[in-house]
Amino acid sequence: MLDLVIVGAGPCGLAAAAAAGKAGLDYVVLDRGCVVHTLTRFPTSMVFFSTAEKLAIAGIPFICPRANPTRQEALDYYRQVTDALDLNVHQYEEVTGIRREPAADGSGGPEQAAGVFRVETRQVRDPSAPPRTYLARAVVLATGYFDNPNRLGVPGEDLPHVSHYFTEAHPFYRQRVVVVGGRNSAVEAALELHRAGARVTLVHRGDDLSDRVKPWILPFIRKRIEAGDIAARFRTRVKAIEPAGVILEQEGQEVREPADFVFLLTGYRPDHTLARSLGVAVDPETGVPVHDPETMETNVPGVYVAGVLAAGYDANRIFIENGRFHGERIVAHLLRRRGVPAGEAAERARFAAPAAMRTGAGGQVDF
Repeated sequence: MLDLVIVGAGPCGLAAAAAAGKAGLDYVVLDRGCVVHTLTRFPTSMVFFSTAEKLAIAGIPFICPRANPTRQEALDYYRQVTDALDLNVHQYEEVTGIRREPAADGSGGPEQAAGVFRVETRQVRDPSAPPRTYLARAVVLATGYFDNPNRLGVPGEDLPHVSHYFTEAHPFYRQRVVVVGGRNSAVEAALELHRAGARVTLVHRGDDLSDRVKPWILPFIRKRIEAGDIAARFRTRVKAIEPAGVILEQEGQEVREPADFVFLLTGYRPDHTLARSLGVAVDPETGVPVHDPETMETNVPGVYVAGVLAAGYDANRIFIENGRFHGERIVAHLLRRRGVPAGEAAERARFAAPAAMRTGAGGQVDF
């Protein structure tokens, strides 16, 4: 019997595991991919908008030679945290179902009254392996949203030359590439593809680029569009994708845009399948699971949410830099349910804030 099963090994799931370990709880982290799998799908040249200090978890400083770390530096850091704290993470083990079973009797306080959670998993790399079962007193859903792209629902969306993720530009040198979307991911991909020698067309259903595009990126994309280096089709939607082109509808007219490759960078949304299967209520408008922001517990006792999943469809509300503290709230709440005084519970779950970092002369990092 585990105290806690954490579903998702992203930064916020790892932070929850660190808090659980510090408090002496028995836990396991389960992920259908690798540690911080989401970050592996970010563009290889990406630099975080957040500073290293705000991406640090578990009180372990994130040391890098600049304020804003690269994707590779972040991958290195989270692996190091996992090793340093010996976090109990099971990679490539997918949770296929969770169900709550009532406690044998109603006695024993609120923790026992929540029942027991039976977590079923499968081995991603070996489908023939027998499924595994874990029993736990509580469950944390930290599944993020990046594995669930907003699909257009048009014919040809699953063709092999179509992707909802952009990682690097070089393979598309001298290729005709259509990028669909008008926010940061689409704009940055279009610019990087252009710089690598691709012939890029940016397609967006809005009248102009999103007002959420980073202000320091806007001048570059506008200059390329005005110069004709990147073709832009606004007020345009995709009707279908073919092996050698995209069928567009622009102001009532059907247009065919030649394309060797297509990137559908239209955003992502959380997958509520596990939450709903447990009876967690999800707001139909916002996609936010009903939960107490002080404890992160949902309307189902013993089920918690952590990280961007708690933000629903507006992923801009919760990032690593604020979601990293959800695990401490969850663990403190679990300890309070066991009768640990509030102050002591918070202290047992809390890590010292990461030391502030500043880059000194010669790129050395000082504390």
